[in-house]
Amino acid sequence: MEKTTQKQRTETTTLPKREFTVKAGRSEIKIGTGHDLAVISGPCVIDSKELVMKTAKALVEITQRLGVGLIFKSSYEKDNRGSEKNWAGPMANDGLKILADVRKEFGVPVLTDIHRHEDIELVAEHVDVLQIPAYMCQQTSLVIACGKTGKPVNVKKGQFLAPENMDGAVSKIRSTGNDNILLTERGACFGYNRLVADMRSIPIMQSLGVPACFDATHVIRLYGISSADPAGGEPRFVPHLTLAAVAAGADALFLETHPEPMSAKCDAASQLNLKHYESLMRMAIDVRKAIKTPENVGLMQLS
Repeated sequence: MEKTTQKQRTETTTLPKREFTVKAGRSEIKIGTGHDLAVISGPCVIDSKELVMKTAKALVEITQRLGVGLIFKSSYEKDNRGSEKNWAGPMANDGLKILADVRKEFGVPVLTDIHRHEDIELVAEHVDVLQIPAYMCQQTSLVIACGKTGKPVNVKKGQFLAPENMDGAVSKIRSTGNDNILLTERGACFGYNRLVADMRSIPIMQSLGVPACFDATHVIRLYGISSADPAGGEPRFVPHLTLAAVAAGADALFLETHPEPMSAKCDAASQLNLKHYESLMRMAIDVRKAIKTPENVGLMQLS
């Protein structure tokens, strides 16, 4: 009688050690193994200095009250717009000064998108984290140049890439000697004009040895419809996706937020209303307490 060999299958996930560190003013934010949930938040783009300072003040008060590390986010320029008539931001000369004022006033690190190689040196002087937009995540010269600054780098995963394919961006940045890398999931293409969130991307990207962040406020955007149109997004699903990501073991959250979303000059239909921010973060913290650590999810244990 032939001896049968029992088939083996992989039933658990073991995550490697990973850490992303940002220091600025009175703050040091650590994301990854052994660290609490952190958040990257702010208006999509700098609508005005007044709006940015008002939102930053509110976010700092909320996150300090909850004991959550905050990296403030707003873009001085949004180059990926549906029309040449859309607001592109105050641009570098004025916008970067506003972000530097946020850091000085509130003592929190700031993050902004960067679109082109020639802006990198100036941007690195004013902010604490350089963010590579999703559409630019495979732009080798841009990714490497950001890595060479020595600044922490957050790379948004392209909608067109599988999470394991982000090893290319990670390798490019590490080739510069910079290992301070964060990867952010923001949805995957599902046919035309719609994104879906695959929660498997969180442990897959963590397996690359870097922390994984989750951005629900871009997953729910409905492309092909102007973001100025309320039909251009489904913000009612931001809580569902955010809490699912925390349960799946996300190391950090990315939540664009605005005090009056439909007056925003970019992503009006998808940003989280600031009035809902604290309640959502409280729920996220409770979910994180339930799983204890991201490592426990893949090992199916609560020890």
